[in-house]
Amino acid sequence: MKNQLDVTENKNIEDPIYYNTREVAEMLALSRGTVQKMVEQGALQAWKTSGGHRRILGSSVESFLKNRKQNTFSTQPSRLSILVVEDDPALQKLYQLTMAEWDMPIDLNIVGDGLSGLVHIARHYPDILIADLRMPGVDGFEMIDTLRKDHLFNKMDIIVVTGLSKADISSRVWTPKGVTIFHKPVPFHEIHGYVSAKLASIQRNAELASS
Repeated sequence: MKNQLDVTENKNIEDPIYYNTREVAEMLALSRGTVQKMVEQGALQAWKTSGGHRRILGSSVESFLKNRKQNTFSTQPSRLSILVVEDDPALQKLYQLTMAEWDMPIDLNIVGDGLSGLVHIARHYPDILIADLRMPGVDGFEMIDTLRKDHLFNKMDIIVVTGLSKADISSRVWTPKGVTIFHKPVPFHEIHGYVSAKLASIQRNAELASS
C-alpha cells in the first residue's frame, strides 16, 4: 500500500481524458454514426471497453476542433481549391482529366465518401465543394447538413452533382441553403463557368486587398 501511495503522490502526468460517442457527436455537431466511422478510419483515436463501448481520446477531439477553428480557406489568394466527393472511380478520373484540361490555377482533391470529405474539409477548407448525394456510409445529405450547421464553412461554395431526380431529393425533406444542384451526367460546361467566376472574384478581392 505504501508503494502505491508513493506512485500516486509522485505522479506528474495527468490521466488522459476520454469521451463516449454521444459526447463527441455533440461536441462536433455530427451524428453518432459519423463519429463511429471517424474512429474506424482513424480520424479520431479511441479504444473499446470490455463491454464494446468506444472511448475517444480527448486530445484527438481537441485537435479536430482546432483544425476547424483555424478557418484559413485559401492559402494562396490567386489559386482556387476544389474538393470533389464522388464514390464512382470512373467519375473521379473524369473530374481529374477534365479539370486538368482547363488550365486554371486549381488545386483539386478527390475523396470517395462523405466522412473523408468532412475530415478533409476540417483540415483544408476548400473554396468549392463538389459532391454527389448518394454514397455509401456518410452520404452527401448528411455531409452537407453537417457543414451547414457550422458557420465556419459559410464561405465555402457547395455544388451538388447527383443522379437523383428532383422528386428523390424532395422526398428527403432536404432544402440546403445556398447549394447549387446539377444532375448527372456531370455538366462540366456549367461547372467550368462557375469555377471561372469564382476565380475572377477571389483574384479581384486579392487585388483590392493589396492596393
